[in-house]
Amino acid sequence: MTHKVANQRLEDLPAPGALPWLGNLHQLDSKSLHAQLEKWGQALGPTYTFKFGQKRILVTSDAEIALSVLKDRPAGFRRMSSIKPVAEEMGMNGVFSTEGDSWRPQRDLVMRALTPHRLEGFFPTLQLISDRLRRRWQRTAHDGVDTNILQDLTRFTVDATATLMFGKDVNTLESDEDAIQQHLGVIFPMIGYRVHALFPYWRYFKLPKDYQLERSLKAVRAFAKQMIEYARDHMRRSPGEGPRNLLEAMLALRDEPGSGFSDDDVYANILTLLLAGEDTTAYSLAWAMYILAGKPELQSRLHSAALDALGEARMPMTFADTAKLDLFEGVALEGMRFRPVVPLLFLEANDDTDLAGIEIPKGTPVLLLTRPAGLDDNNYRNAKAFMPERWLGRRESRDGHNSKAFMQFGAGPRFCPGRYLAALEMKIVLAMLARNFSITYAEAPDVTQEVFAFTMMPSRLRLRFGAIAESKADPN
Repeated sequence: MTHKVANQRLEDLPAPGALPWLGNLHQLDSKSLHAQLEKWGQALGPTYTFKFGQKRILVTSDAEIALSVLKDRPAGFRRMSSIKPVAEEMGMNGVFSTEGDSWRPQRDLVMRALTPHRLEGFFPTLQLISDRLRRRWQRTAHDGVDTNILQDLTRFTVDATATLMFGKDVNTLESDEDAIQQHLGVIFPMIGYRVHALFPYWRYFKLPKDYQLERSLKAVRAFAKQMIEYARDHMRRSPGEGPRNLLEAMLALRDEPGSGFSDDDVYANILTLLLAGEDTTAYSLAWAMYILAGKPELQSRLHSAALDALGEARMPMTFADTAKLDLFEGVALEGMRFRPVVPLLFLEANDDTDLAGIEIPKGTPVLLLTRPAGLDDNNYRNAKAFMPERWLGRRESRDGHNSKAFMQFGAGPRFCPGRYLAALEMKIVLAMLARNFSITYAEAPDVTQEVFAFTMMPSRLRLRFGAIAESKADPN
């Protein structure tokens, strides 16, 4: 990061009015934290502070400042220090939350598992899982009933993540049983709740939601144990074969003398990858579909685009087909620009430093707001319009398009390793949706609210599907 001479202290920056001792705590609701911070930013400007009790916190939506912070990781900034102990208590201090020397080997493993070449080999399985989702929606359309989109999409992403990362097809999409995604849906909100708690009460007594968390963690650990036993069995039966997936690679590393990679690391990364692979992609798809449901004309255009790309096929049939789906990736990216699943990034200064001329003491929390920059006309031409086509073409040739203002996958050394998998999943699902179905709201649109639970999810989302008439050549 380029350091400037600091000429401002945190106390010099704009700030909302605060109470003695409490600071701004009385104005904060964990489920709408992002919305409150965005509201303050509209009144105070893109960079300001607020007080969490007696601690002063820096907030910025300035894309240049945010990018400098993200690029100065892990040396200058780290994830907020309250995240790691919570993750350790839950047994999931994996590649997302770990810091220091233990981060890089875990990161390298995950990156190797998610290369475009690896994803190309995974495509036939992803196509199979996507077709199960299509058939699920086809039944919904045939029966004339609405559907819980979050449930459908989290089942899809769990199936995709488990199969790619762990080599096991769990097929929750075709099961009505208590799917693992229901337990994952308990864990993620509780991470955020505990990270931001003023006092770690759960270490001394437990509330009903803490007991529910324990039950869900137990269920997910049991699931992880099944994945490990399945992988171990294959490794025993095929000793000369190299690792087929990320889990087998982790187990092979665990078995190397002096690797420093433990059983706890294996479990932690299984939980981390399940959570990251399930929630972020599923919620991004859900928000994109929420927006599309209110835009019938755009749905019609996307149907025509899907016909042009896929012809008579009901969905992408080869990996090469996905290269024709840039418009659908644009839909996903526009959805994330308007309804970011990651509206806030929680970081902390490792040492005393300066940031854009602001003096930042060691340990200062730095919160990066990701949505305001994405909706700023200075960064995107006609920023308030939903325009998937703005993402087409080479990045450097996009008119009025500041790629630095889009931070949903982070930046710098800790850029999201799942970015390519997420993009592949989203454009396959959105192309399949546009090719086969129309969607409308099953309830008034304002019933669906933004809920911040470490990621930003819809409070509820029920849609009604209409099947687009199938050709005689394709009765399935």
